This record gives sequence, C-alpha cells and structure tokens, in this order.
Amino acid sequence: MDVAQQTVPDTDLAGRRRCAGLLAGATLNEIRAAWDTLAEKPEARPVRGPETGLVMVRGRIGGGGSPFNLGEATVTRATVALASGTVGHAQALGTDKDKARLSAIFDALWQEEASRDFVETAILAPVETRLAAEEAQKAEETAATRVDFFTMVRGDD
Repeated sequence: MDVAQQTVPDTDLAGRRRCAGLLAGATLNEIRAAWDTLAEKPEARPVRGPETGLVMVRGRIGGGGSPFNLGEATVTRATVALASGTVGHAQALGTDKDKARLSAIFDALWQEEASRDFVETAILAPVETRLAAEEAQKAEETAATRVDFFTMVRGDD
C-alpha cells in the first residue's frame, strides 16, 4: 500500500478520482467561470509546471485482446501548493497550460473542507451534468442505428 493510500481514507480517494476526472473533462470556459465567481482568489505557488508532454495510448482489439500501442496523446499537467500547504494536481489532454493550472488549484481547494462545497457546486456539478447529457445524447444517437438480428425457425424441413 502506498503512502497516499495510508494517509487518505478510501472515500476521499474516490472523491479525488471523481474530482480529477471532472476537472480533466471540463472546458477552459467552465473552469474560468468558476474561477471568476470565487470571492477570494487563493495564492497558489507552482510546484511543477504547467508542462506539456506525450503519453502512450494503449488499446485492445475487441476489448480483450493483447494490448498494443495505439499512438501518443498530448497531455498537460500542473501541480500547485496553496498558502495553506494543500497541494493540488491536474492533468488534461491537450496543451492548455492555463486549464491545467486552474484545475490544479481547484483540486487543492476541493481537498480543503472550507472550500469543497464551492468547488462541488461551482464547477464539478455543472461539468458532471454536461458530461452526462453528452453521454445520453451519444447513446441515443447510437441506439437509433441499432439493428436487431434474430433467427426465424421455419418448421421441420
């Protein structure tokens, strides 16, 4: 078990995963809108980055075949430390360094009890709603193209 898992309860780990995933899926406009509504902007010192690099994307044929290298994707990451000492991390596809930096700040704010509700209501809930609506739209469009095949039995020939 690694050190982070020893010091953070499992419920917080699941919450951090959810927070990081939603921040990665947020648009820069959504993040900036939440930042603009923040009454007191926290002082955040950069620890790492923001920096852009490449990650290898792996795939499996049919979901169960042997893994293979599909290609590379551009990712930007950032780590910041708030004045309180709370450290926030963020990673996002693409090259938007501002998005990565602001996402890392919101990750740090989510970890602090005093600002967690703000982060949940100002950014995470709207992003979660938008992503769910996009997924439902995609499922609806996919279902419209579905073809059901069945076998018809003709009797004893």
